[in-house]
Amino acid sequence: MNNNQQIALDNDGKSIWKFLAGEMKPRGKWFTPFNIISVPIILLGLALIVIRFWKGLGEVSNVTQEVPWGLWKGFNVVTGVAFAGGAYVLTFMVYILNMRKYHSIIRVTVLNGFLAYAFYAGALVLDLGRPWHIFNPIIGNSFGASSVLFLVAWHFLLYMVAQLIEFSPTIAEWLGARRAHKILSGMTMAAVIFGITLSMLHQSGLGALFLMAKEKIHPLWYNEFIPVMFLVSSIFAGLSMVIFEGSISDKVFFDQISEQNKKAQNGIIRGLSKICAGTMFAYFFLQLLVFIHGQHWDLLNTGMGHWFLLEMLGFVLIPMILFFVSYRNNNITMIKVAAFLTMIGVIMNRLNVSIIGYRWDAAVRYVPSWMEVIVALTVIFIQIWIFRWVINRMPVLRDSPSWANEHK
Repeated sequence: MNNNQQIALDNDGKSIWKFLAGEMKPRGKWFTPFNIISVPIILLGLALIVIRFWKGLGEVSNVTQEVPWGLWKGFNVVTGVAFAGGAYVLTFMVYILNMRKYHSIIRVTVLNGFLAYAFYAGALVLDLGRPWHIFNPIIGNSFGASSVLFLVAWHFLLYMVAQLIEFSPTIAEWLGARRAHKILSGMTMAAVIFGITLSMLHQSGLGALFLMAKEKIHPLWYNEFIPVMFLVSSIFAGLSMVIFEGSISDKVFFDQISEQNKKAQNGIIRGLSKICAGTMFAYFFLQLLVFIHGQHWDLLNTGMGHWFLLEMLGFVLIPMILFFVSYRNNNITMIKVAAFLTMIGVIMNRLNVSIIGYRWDAAVRYVPSWMEVIVALTVIFIQIWIFRWVINRMPVLRDSPSWANEHK
């Protein structure tokens, strides 16, 4: 136990505040490429957010009454939630299927999922014309308890609570709070089961929202199985993000990872690639069946048809094959390439459903303003900054203190 943790164990409240104040101090180098790029964008983005709440949504966004869902919903929320799917998949694998091989990456994955949901909820508030009405879907006001939005709102809220409980033992270890750690560790399994159920409902529920826009979404992306497609794609989207984020963390936070976990990384990546290949095959097969059943052959020889083929062949079929081949050949580099291509494909699909293919036949199409792009990047960069702060201070990647093992 280090000196800071010992201070946190002290009963003197001033010592605890002193510990927290010390943890708030910046660490590491300031002039890094990421900092140089992200800080100006964050400052500009925060200024634009102030303008958005001061003068209204129309001052910074190009959304209209006809196209009310802009970049912040389509990219930060609809796409971002898919990438956060790795949390429910891995907790199911580790805690339910008892696949202990993946236990070392559970905390970082849950942290990433929790931050994603928290910040994408913020992005959702930004994209509401009247943000103070954010509570309406939760309480059923103006929508009713039977609406899809009511269910999605509750799934979203409760899943964030479940993820916070799952991650809370890490916070207790950081603070040296042994009694709280024991209590919170005992709540983990219930939170995991609750969270897995909520996340699966939420991922499919997002897709169900688009079922009400049949006449507005391009036929190549609209079908009655959108909820199933969203759920299945969230599996390989989330695991691809885990592979991608893990590859970066290995380099940025290499001093936080134990030698034992470093040696296990390649085996973990290979296992995740196998799951990605299987779920992508299921997704591609379902999309093929839906396309054949819909008889949309004539749409393929159009601009939107070519875009659809690029998505399905270039960013689903090809990475699926790469995942399978690289798993068989134990090619870790190729697995990382496949994960990156998969992430591009997921972004394309979610934007095609929510923005590009939405009101595709309108005379005036929605195009995000540069200010919307800056704010979207601001949300992501702030999330990364907080993620980095937590990793550098809490036992997320590094081993837990010896006393914490007593409660597991």
